[in-house]
Amino acid sequence: MSPLHDDASSHLTCPSGISQPNEFSADERSLLLRLAHEAIASALDQREISLAPPSAHLAEPRGAFTTLYYRGGLRGCVGYVLPVTPLYRTVADSARGAAFDDSRFSPVTRDESRELQVSLSILSPPQPIPSDQVEIGRHGLLISLGPYRGLLLPQVPVEHGWDRITFLEQTCRKAGLPTDAWQTGARLEAFTAEVFRDPK
Repeated sequence: MSPLHDDASSHLTCPSGISQPNEFSADERSLLLRLAHEAIASALDQREISLAPPSAHLAEPRGAFTTLYYRGGLRGCVGYVLPVTPLYRTVADSARGAAFDDSRFSPVTRDESRELQVSLSILSPPQPIPSDQVEIGRHGLLISLGPYRGLLLPQVPVEHGWDRITFLEQTCRKAGLPTDAWQTGARLEAFTAEVFRDPK
């Protein structure tokens, strides 16, 4: 499973606050946020933590992004789009990735770790969708055809002011496909994101 992170060629990779209705309870949200902090702290301490999911819900394979903030500024963002591993492990792995593997930043230090704010974006599993049912601000898109695959998160068309057709075309472009591939046989899937963060 390869992580995605914010970079110069894909500067809107990391989620930015658009959220769907809550699938996760307040207790589950708190647990996942604590896990993200603990995953970073344990890496700094070079100790192991249990990544056994505490419930069946948190054991479901899900994609997720972890975004870190330090004193109000972005400090790292890494995520996994496709649902390959249990959500509980995905959150731990993406938190460590955001803290130590985002190439735009030096690794988080122990002192910084005490002041980090964590934001988590949990992605729903991608599902096939007719192109005329894509909703701007609600859906992220995954387009694939043969070896080509492109993905844009739900906030990207909002931040660019795109309409539905432009969103579809730009997702094709991201995949390296012709901009009309969504009309000529490419597989179109949609997903949503639930975003929550540490209380301020």
